[in-house]
Amino acid sequence: MCTGKCARCIGLSLIPMSIICILANILLLVPNGQTKWTEHLGLHVHLSAGFIGGGIMVLCPGISAVRAGGKGCCGAGCCGNRCRMLNSVFSSIIGGIGAIYCLSVSGSALEEGPKCLTGLPDKWGYPFQNSNGNYLRNSTLWDLCLDPPIVVPWHVTLFALLAAVSALELVLCGIQLVNGVLGVFCGDCRKRGGP
Repeated sequence: MCTGKCARCIGLSLIPMSIICILANILLLVPNGQTKWTEHLGLHVHLSAGFIGGGIMVLCPGISAVRAGGKGCCGAGCCGNRCRMLNSVFSSIIGGIGAIYCLSVSGSALEEGPKCLTGLPDKWGYPFQNSNGNYLRNSTLWDLCLDPPIVVPWHVTLFALLAAVSALELVLCGIQLVNGVLGVFCGDCRKRGGP
């Protein structure tokens, strides 16, 4: 596959993945789809790993990779796509860092569990903090969280989605990094009149 076509394919994959991360992060801000618990959100939600890391920091390399798959940056006969490929190399490094950030925060959030109301009067905390993620296999423990309702499945589903998507983003950014370096040194194999 040509470096340009490969870059375009990777970019068109990264863009929807970054949007999925942004949407998952937005949903984490409203547990159970309601805003009345926003003052009790956990640390991992406030870190906005899906919005910043898996979202914005990966959206930029996605757009850069799509542009690298386009026609030359300075007009016909100049540098071909080498300039855009070089830009996509640097963008892929930034995207990889963002994906690592999102993956590490999501993994930590899954291990620690959600912040929730655990007893009366108004005792908010992390009931699964010292369980080493064992609560993930034992759904009967989820009843320790009284409010927000269904916060544990909400938390687990969205952070697991963020972890999975950011792992894919990391792989794609790595592939585009290698592809971009090849594109800088070897150029694009497509003919000038081609798509």
